[in-house]
Amino acid sequence: MHSEAAPLLTAAGLGMIRGERVLFRDVRLAVRPGEALVLRGANGAGKTTLLRILAGLTQPETGTVTRAAPLHWFGHREGLKPQESPRAHLKLWARAWGSDENIDAVLSGMGLARPADVAARYLSAGQRRRTALARLLLEDRPVWLLDEPYTALDAEGRTRVDGLIAEHRAKGGAVIAAIHGEAGFAASGDLTL
Repeated sequence: MHSEAAPLLTAAGLGMIRGERVLFRDVRLAVRPGEALVLRGANGAGKTTLLRILAGLTQPETGTVTRAAPLHWFGHREGLKPQESPRAHLKLWARAWGSDENIDAVLSGMGLARPADVAARYLSAGQRRRTALARLLLEDRPVWLLDEPYTALDAEGRTRVDGLIAEHRAKGGAVIAAIHGEAGFAASGDLTL
């Protein structure tokens, strides 16, 4: 892709222990503008832990992470309050980040125009997941760390995620995603834990 460009995020010698079990050791990776790395492994292999380390949310036992660009962390939980609508949720995040994104356009682009003002407790799991994914569009951050982004999504939702990733990469962004099964986008590389 952009192999001459400097990495947006690198990790060297990462190791992590949970209890008395080694999750992983000596993990090395780098993502450059336009690249997408897919993390694979069985449940409990350490994919989420590795992403949390890359995001700076968890400290590794060994190794270092260098973040040369701002990042978005997208975890398992959507972070919506039961009474909060998709519109209210995105407005809150936009205000927090000082974003001037057009919330209606973001909602429409994520297929959420119709349930935009419905409380989260009445939304389907897929609608809640798409609302959370929409936060990625509110502030431009070059690195996206995505933990199981396809969870609870139907075929249309998966296609939307693939489109978001393609657009992000085309603009020079990078993605590291933990995915079970097949990715709907062409990965620059795979890392199996």
